[in-house]
Amino acid sequence: MINVIWALMAIIGIVYAMFNGTMEQVNEALFEGASDAITLVISLSSVLVFWLGMMRVAEQAGILKGFAKLFRPIVKRLFPDIPDGHPAMGYILANFSANLFGLGNAATPMGIKAMEEMKKISKSDQASNSMITFLVINTSSLTLVPTTVIGIRMEYSSAAPTEIVASTILATFITTVSAITIDRLLQKSRQN
Repeated sequence: MINVIWALMAIIGIVYAMFNGTMEQVNEALFEGASDAITLVISLSSVLVFWLGMMRVAEQAGILKGFAKLFRPIVKRLFPDIPDGHPAMGYILANFSANLFGLGNAATPMGIKAMEEMKKISKSDQASNSMITFLVINTSSLTLVPTTVIGIRMEYSSAAPTEIVASTILATFITTVSAITIDRLLQKSRQN
């Protein structure tokens, strides 16, 4: 449905430009937008590659395992349905680690695997409490280093592209705490 809406908006805009006599400006905007998109993708790719490399170094150095070990008690309380040592827990911790460093694209495959593993545990086509909690936390996404936003700010020549780090940490901390609180409240109402 969204694709249809976008297509209709584009068609209406082009038809309007044809009747309004501004087709040349539409063509210029299309080519300029395509050029900007390619430039942005290339610059964001370099930031993403850098941070993925850093994550790989952290993984090889055992930092991610230490990080996972540190947060395992918290994650265990958030997901009591998941048995100790189950692969879902590892995928959840890896997903959270990637999101902490603003690597949403890298976190996605781990998130999908975590959901698949949790589905195996629940043996149901309905979302379990753990699956809902995981989705809620993933959506609120506590972030320490917003790499994508920093990359965009660098691309557009921001004087201080990293100045948003403190506000990002504060905002994502508040949204994550709020999301977990609301999830717990609704979880109790789902069980009643």
